[in-house]
Amino acid sequence: MSRLRSRGWVLPASIALALLLGLVPLPDLLQPIRPYWLALVLGYWVIETPERVGLGFAFCIGLLADLLYGGILGEQALRLVVFAFILQRFRARIRFFPLSQQALAIGGLLLNDRIISAAVRLFTAEPLLPWSYWWAPLPGMLLWLPIYVLLDAARLGKRGH
Repeated sequence: MSRLRSRGWVLPASIALALLLGLVPLPDLLQPIRPYWLALVLGYWVIETPERVGLGFAFCIGLLADLLYGGILGEQALRLVVFAFILQRFRARIRFFPLSQQALAIGGLLLNDRIISAAVRLFTAEPLLPWSYWWAPLPGMLLWLPIYVLLDAARLGKRGH
């Protein structure tokens, strides 16, 4: 147990990195397919350490993302809370899926996230994002395996030899 405690830096570091990756400027062509890094990292922590990462954590991180990214205040918080809630609800099943099936589940959650984002924009009279933004769950789904493996290795202190 002390080995897991000594790795307590991994959670805040991974969240900080995900927030920074969301700020990295991308060319206009790649902007629509930007993975939702924060949801992917949060998803890992909800699945693996639900006692540390829950809805309150998702809400706080979402508010921080709203402030950093300059969007509608509360949008990211809402999106991440819904993402975390659904993941918590089905955690017992998803956790034991092979990573390829987990990636499909995460892809579905990321698609749901796009629907929530579109609904928030619709209700706040913000301009809707172009149709190309609906492709973003695909790279997120493809990145699930490497993100999961990297975070798991960092959290558990595994070394690749």
